[in-house]
Amino acid sequence: MRTPGWWAGLSARRRGLARVLAIAAVTGMVAVVVQVVRSPDAPGGIAEQRRPGPVLLVPGYGGARGALLALAERIRRTGRAADVLTLPGDGTGDLQAQVAVLNRAAADAVAAGAPSVDVIGYSAGGVVVRLWVAGADGAAARRVITLGAPLHGTRLAAVGGALLPGACPVACRQLSPGSALLTDLDRTRLPATLPWLSVWTEDDRIVIPPDSARLPGAVNVPVQRVCPGVVVGHAQLPTDPVVTGLVLRALGTGPLVEPAADECPRLRLEGS
Repeated sequence: MRTPGWWAGLSARRRGLARVLAIAAVTGMVAVVVQVVRSPDAPGGIAEQRRPGPVLLVPGYGGARGALLALAERIRRTGRAADVLTLPGDGTGDLQAQVAVLNRAAADAVAAGAPSVDVIGYSAGGVVVRLWVAGADGAAARRVITLGAPLHGTRLAAVGGALLPGACPVACRQLSPGSALLTDLDRTRLPATLPWLSVWTEDDRIVIPPDSARLPGAVNVPVQRVCPGVVVGHAQLPTDPVVTGLVLRALGTGPLVEPAADECPRLRLEGS
């Protein structure tokens, strides 16, 4: 290749300096590319939407698995693998320790050949999923569904902590509105490419206010918007046929969209 005239006119010292600057520029460009790829603004949602993997279900405060076991069985009837996680202790300890359980389950699924995982978080389990997605480990998620999740806290936890401090374990304190954990979590943005469905009921007496489940960037669906007048309690969310219909649709491969107002009977049938 012909040497440019301006290069030939440089002294040996200046040529060396030019080479150093060129290498630094290239290195800087590479660093920028790496930073974009690892950006925390997009920790999830890069999974192939047309290739669903197994479904992981995360229980709520207290760790009870019964209602989620029924939902998992309904999901298995569609041909998908579905597992309900067992949280450490009784599910009232540090939510970050529960994140570690979810992360290990997701990592094991991917190591076994799964392209990704779909995750369902019920009640406080939804906060666990939110914490997981906010971290780099959440990149394994293809889709996320939360049911009655106190993503911005519940006043019930705040009241419990004020009246009976000794009876409000770590997770209870973390779920109080304005806690350090939730304040930090509110500063994180939902990855724009990660489909997320958040479902709640206006009849919730555990998550107060019920729309604490609302998450910017997600498809937010109160059950009563789909089925006006229907009564669904917090504990009924994982087994209610309409909610199950919403869950099964969200676990599909099509676009995640808000259901139409006249789809209540169809969703109930799909979730039965």
